[in-house]
Amino acid sequence: MPGPSISRRGLLTGFTVLGTSAALSACGAKTGSDTSSAGAKADTSGDTVKVGLLNSLSGTMAISEVTVHNALLLAVKEINAAGGVLGKKLDPVSQDGASDWPTFSEKAQTLITDSKVVATFGCWTSASRKAVKPVFERNKSLLFYPVQYEGLEQSPYIFYVGATTNQQIVPGLDYLKKQGLTKLYLVGSDYVFPRTANKEIRAYAKAHGMEVVGEDYAPLGSTEFSTIVNKVKDAGADAVFNTLNGDSNVAFFKEYKSAGLTAKSLPVLSVSIAEEEVKSIGTQYLEGQLTAWNYYQTTPGEANTKFVKAYQAAYGKSKPTSDPMEAAYTSVYLWKAMVEKAGSFDVAKVKAAADGITFDAPEGTVTVDGATQHVHKTARIGKVGADGQITEVWNSGKPIKPDPYLKGYAWASGLS
Repeated sequence: MPGPSISRRGLLTGFTVLGTSAALSACGAKTGSDTSSAGAKADTSGDTVKVGLLNSLSGTMAISEVTVHNALLLAVKEINAAGGVLGKKLDPVSQDGASDWPTFSEKAQTLITDSKVVATFGCWTSASRKAVKPVFERNKSLLFYPVQYEGLEQSPYIFYVGATTNQQIVPGLDYLKKQGLTKLYLVGSDYVFPRTANKEIRAYAKAHGMEVVGEDYAPLGSTEFSTIVNKVKDAGADAVFNTLNGDSNVAFFKEYKSAGLTAKSLPVLSVSIAEEEVKSIGTQYLEGQLTAWNYYQTTPGEANTKFVKAYQAAYGKSKPTSDPMEAAYTSVYLWKAMVEKAGSFDVAKVKAAADGITFDAPEGTVTVDGATQHVHKTARIGKVGADGQITEVWNSGKPIKPDPYLKGYAWASGLS
């Protein structure tokens, strides 16, 4: 799906207008605890309550985010069919972040103040999340974020339902090391997630006898990868760790194959390519390549069988499911459970009820950690097959407790 290229200068300009709060969070600073119940007032007076869906429905990130939006709508539809939440039906209000971070900030404010939503679900890139973070904090409104990210962040008004670093990136590095792939080339989009993730990867590599033999970034939305791929080819790497996002992956993997590189000769481990992206890029470019996630369409279990069946019934039998879609779907159910435990839509009461909330999700049982507002998740490494499906080749055996600041890892001291 084509979209506008976004320069690094444009990204930085978007961040500048957000002020000091966003700047601090970008450095990994923790946001202070909530000290007041004041904030934007959600409307819970009628028979329905509005929930915000904030996704890129256009632009370079639409390749990934449209399906997340669809999964959110599916969860809302199911919950409404089962009677709603506290006797009220959910009225979803969608806003298009348009793959533009200032637009995400603007649309978040619109959802909170104009639509008076009780909670918002969405964002994909860390740039979009950091753009809206001060908006949700200022208004004391909740965001449920469904995508894996680089960690080094907490907010009292964000629940992080995707993986943090120790639930995806670290297991991915552990897997590569066990396979004897110790010389890494890092390729990423030029914004906060890849740059922070690669800082963490370099620290891990230094402590585990691995070597980073090259590191390159391309503007989000870039379609020119010949120079980077040639550098990768000549670097003597054992594997590529890929943090590209959006439709840049299409151009990268086509150039990769054109240069004669394959999963056998130089494997790529990706952390932002799931089943939907495989379909968009083309299986012929990705067969045999590795991914690190917490869920695949092929993940066994009754809950996943039900989820896949329901999603394909709603959107088409050929439509795949993916990790961010599943986490988005799960996030709505986790919020529902928090509200019902609290007996209220009030943000402070919902937050207080969050710790220990569990849900039999398609990925397996997930549990909310109230202290960090992250979720216990099982790590999974998968391989892309000829049929376009991703088959698990390793998992962590049990859900991993979230450690967003990597406090449990000596090699990570000083990163935050």
